[in-house]
Amino acid sequence: MSLKDKLKADLTESIRSRDELKSSTIRMILTSITNEEVSGKEARTLTDAEIITVLSREAKKRREAAEAFEQGGAKDRAERERAEGEVVALYLPAQLSETDLANLIKEAIASTGASGPQGMGQVMKFLQPKVAGRIDGARVSAAVKEALAVQS
Repeated sequence: MSLKDKLKADLTESIRSRDELKSSTIRMILTSITNEEVSGKEARTLTDAEIITVLSREAKKRREAAEAFEQGGAKDRAERERAEGEVVALYLPAQLSETDLANLIKEAIASTGASGPQGMGQVMKFLQPKVAGRIDGARVSAAVKEALAVQS
């Protein structure tokens, strides 16, 4: 069963169980997937990896919106965004720990032979398929910069 099929099945189940939060969040996810599928010159079906990218983007939007609402004093709206983020997280792969990320970065540096800040692109290119959807790209970038700075 593809990830999109699982989302559709879970949407049906959440509607049946009258779970408004989950059903509205899954609808939003499916809408984002459909928008991605029809964008560009011709319509296409997204792979599970591409769907995970869409899910990661939606999770990031929820985190940022929750922070903005929190700063604006709208605690109830911030809670709603966090709850939606938790639903989105159910469909994302398990998140990487800092230790796992550090090990992957060491492996990437050893494999690419990169050193110093100029090796950033090589290391990121090596890491991208391994970390996609499992950790925020900004965290990966910062950790790689730090590792390359220490190495040089």
